[in-house]
Amino acid sequence: MTPAVLVLRDGRVFRGEALGAIGEASGEVIFNTAMTGYQEILT
Repeated sequence: MTPAVLVLRDGRVFRGEALGAIGEASGEVIFNTAMTGYQEILT
């Protein structure tokens, strides 16, 4: 796997591993702890 970095607007940095396409992107981060309904969140 490829090393990846998530940088938030407030400057916090989270390091991890990329799965899938490699590249730079910007967007919205969604956090969900529900056991169901995750498909609806992605649409």
